[in-house]
Amino acid sequence: MTPLRLLTYNVRYDTPEDGDRAWAHRRDALADVVRSYDPDVVGFQEPLAHQVADLRERLPDHRIVGRGRAAAPDEGEHVPIGFRSGRFALADRETFWLSETPDEPGSVGWDADLPRIATCVRLRDEPADTALVHCNVHLDHRGERARLESATLLRRRLESFADGDPVILSGDFNCEADAPPIRRLVDADAPGLRFRDARTVASKPIEGPGTTRNDYDSLLAGMEIDHVLVTPGVGVERVATCADRDEDGRFPSDHLPVLAELTPPE
Repeated sequence: MTPLRLLTYNVRYDTPEDGDRAWAHRRDALADVVRSYDPDVVGFQEPLAHQVADLRERLPDHRIVGRGRAAAPDEGEHVPIGFRSGRFALADRETFWLSETPDEPGSVGWDADLPRIATCVRLRDEPADTALVHCNVHLDHRGERARLESATLLRRRLESFADGDPVILSGDFNCEADAPPIRRLVDADAPGLRFRDARTVASKPIEGPGTTRNDYDSLLAGMEIDHVLVTPGVGVERVATCADRDEDGRFPSDHLPVLAELTPPE
């Protein structure tokens, strides 16, 4: 398969409490950052329905799919996936909740504070006539057990959904790479689909700061919580944490995007 550029980006939900950093003041700069990296596939975390509409308007080369995490499809934060419509066709998709009842819309799992979802798509690379699966997630920010159980659930559900196709799992995991959820995902002996942390297997040195969080003005050290994981067979050429600022010298979101240059198997 042709090399693939994937971006994962927590864009922060729109809230008036953010004042001059509310979405209306950030959306154009944020879309500029996305376009500058020219991703084939991009996973967003946290946008509300109107933010997804804004992203669609500003990224016309990408088809963006995904629903909200509440019981009603348009309510709550989304974890949508955008893919370059000139390259990929959507072959299959599913959303499930990171809970004990993953097919129950709006369900809250274990000790989580909020409903959490996984958005999964199977994309057919039309020029190459091959397929891959991308799963985009945002794990709970408070529930330690919920994050770990979510990792277990992801391994099981993605093994079934992928049906042998290569898988890219990315998003905001609300934990660093040495935490139990990531260790569970890369564990060779755990049941379900096994992943590799793209940062640990990249051919080139990791680029960018060692954190993915900021307060719009400064980086917040020790918070590398946004990750890209791949199944064995997916090559990883490069991983970069992208610290682009807007024209006022501020970050367009309270997270930095992470770029991965990948080579799925033929």
